[in-house]
Amino acid sequence: MKKSLIFVISLFLFSQLNAQFIKSTSVDISAGLGITVPYDNVDIESYGFYLQGEYVLNSSYWIDFRTYAGLILTKTEIDKQQNEPAYKSDARAFLIGGKTRISPPFRRFAPFFEIGIGASFGSFETFTPFTFKKDSGVQLHIPFSLGVELGYYRNYELSLKYYYHPNMKQFSGATAVGISIPLSN
Repeated sequence: MKKSLIFVISLFLFSQLNAQFIKSTSVDISAGLGITVPYDNVDIESYGFYLQGEYVLNSSYWIDFRTYAGLILTKTEIDKQQNEPAYKSDARAFLIGGKTRISPPFRRFAPFFEIGIGASFGSFETFTPFTFKKDSGVQLHIPFSLGVELGYYRNYELSLKYYYHPNMKQFSGATAVGISIPLSN
């Protein structure tokens, strides 16, 4: 009798659970002004272009999971007239990875925070008075973003996106604007 009661209660509880963890999916596209800066406390930065696409799995208004592919192209402008070494912090890379976004369930204006892990494929150069690193190939990066989602359905965003490259002693980033295109509800 005891086993039958546990079985019936379990069956009732499990039938009431919603098996769908992912509520909706979308594609996010963002673009903006790219920047690359060395870890050293020096006045060197390079500017360029940033573009990224994300496949978003929304589990709730609080948390979503994202896979991304992006491109960062930055180059330091060197003044040829100065007789100083040509310090630089350049990145030309294709970015892929995964991250999690946490944001409060507000409509129209929802600040967010993202963190994850990824890989960068490309060439990097960090040349400062304290560091000289130059490498091509695959580099680990740690994505970190702060921003705000805008609109009634939170389908626009303004963000600061950063990709820390610990092996190259630099970080790449962007001031970006984005749009979200829903795929399903």
